[in-house]
This record gives sequence, structure tokens and C-alpha cells, in this order.
Amino acid sequence: MERVRLYDRDMPSRTGVGMFAQVLLAEWPELPVEEEGRLHDPFLRETFLEAVFATARLRELFRGAWKTKDLVAFHTAEKLSLLAHDPEAYRELGRLVARQAELPRDELQATYSRRFLLAFRQPASRGRHVNVLQHMLGYFKDTLPSELRHEVLDLVEDFRAGLVPLAVPLTLLRHHVRAQGVAYLAGQTYLDPAPKRLKLRSVVI
Repeated sequence: MERVRLYDRDMPSRTGVGMFAQVLLAEWPELPVEEEGRLHDPFLRETFLEAVFATARLRELFRGAWKTKDLVAFHTAEKLSLLAHDPEAYRELGRLVARQAELPRDELQATYSRRFLLAFRQPASRGRHVNVLQHMLGYFKDTLPSELRHEVLDLVEDFRAGLVPLAVPLTLLRHHVRAQGVAYLAGQTYLDPAPKRLKLRSVVI
């Protein structure tokens, strides 16, 4: 999309964004795009694929005659994913959903969609993942024995230090979510943002 030879008369002068990509991105800056060669980088590949599947979920929401309760349920399920990618978008979209009754339906859909998709263009940093993992662990403060909480915390710290991939602490947290029946966490797209066969979050980044 970006590393295209640009021609000035007869000679290629530099590389940049091709004409088609330039028009496309100008019209839809929130569209998830990435250079094919850059997808060999696990971090960039993960960011791109999460954005693609977030886009698919959003389109599914607005495909039919959605209701305000549908948007509330959708946003609730996306909260931790948004927090990992773009905390400011997490707050902005929360305020937007809270005042949705004040906005025309088309304006609400367009505004929510654009900000939501732009949020997933932002890579989820290791620090923000740690914040989300600790936030999730907070739901177990009264139900999970101390030694089991510390087991999770140790893995979170290993992830923070770059010793293990995100999948390691997240797998243990996912187990506790299901074992304890924490409905709010069980419904979060953050736990499974893409099909398992893509093996996201399995590489140390």
C-alpha cells in the first residue's frame, strides 16, 4: 500500500502511497490495511488481524435493524479490547453510548463506527495489555485464593518482562473466568479476538 514507486514524468522518483491506496485511505482512514511483507512481523500481523475481525464484528452489528440495546451489548463486549488498543477511544465511545438517545440514529452509527475502527488501528502495547490483565484479575479478588491470584500475577509480570507471550497469562485467566463463571469477562472479545487457528498472541513481542 505504501512502498509503491512514484513516477515523475519518465523516472521513478521515490516510494510512497500508490494512487488507489491514497484515494482509499483518504476516504476511509479507519480501514485496516497493511503491507503484505510487513505481515511477517508478528506484532504488525496481530494488530492487522485484530483490526480486521473487529471490523467484521462491527459490520455484523450494523448490518440489520439494530436497536440501542444491541449497541450497548456490543460496546460492553468490546470494552477490554478497546482499553488495550486505545484507552482514549474506550472513554470516548463509552460517553457516546451513554448519550445515544440524544443523537440521530445515522449520526450515532457513523460516529461510533469511525472512532471504533480508528481505535483498532492503534497497536495494543505490552503496557496496555498488562493493564487489561490486571483489570481482569480484579474481578477475582473475593473469589480466587491468594496463591492462585499470585500465580496469575507472576505470569503477568513475566509477560511484562518479555519472557512469555500474552497467551500464557491470558490462558490461565481464561480458565479462571470459565471456572468461576464471571459472565462479564466471559463475554469480552479480548479473550478471543480472532479464530484460534490464527494463533494470535502466541509469540513474545
